[in-house]
Amino acid sequence: MRLFGKKKEETICSCGGNCEKTSEIKDHQEASVKILGSGCAKCNQLEEATKEALKSLNMDTAIDHITDFTQIATYGVMSTPALVVDGKVVAYGKVLKVDEIVKILKKVRG
Repeated sequence: MRLFGKKKEETICSCGGNCEKTSEIKDHQEASVKILGSGCAKCNQLEEATKEALKSLNMDTAIDHITDFTQIATYGVMSTPALVVDGKVVAYGKVLKVDEIVKILKKVRG
């Protein structure tokens, strides 16, 4: 009996599971911005700052706010709020300013 096997990889899509093709799921996951947190004031501040940063860079301003701690844990985040860009955790445990987020987005997305 195997107690600690490899966890089955789940596919969570930002479109709410409405996409039908695997390539669409991959595209949705890679080109996304997510805020991880319970929905507290700091999480909401990070979300607003991120929206402003995306707007100033003329990027898509759609942001997913993940509040389910099970999903947050899959990113390895233990302190929130956290910012995830294109599937990669780029900051956690603090509220970033707009200019800090702009620098991160430019670095990650080129």
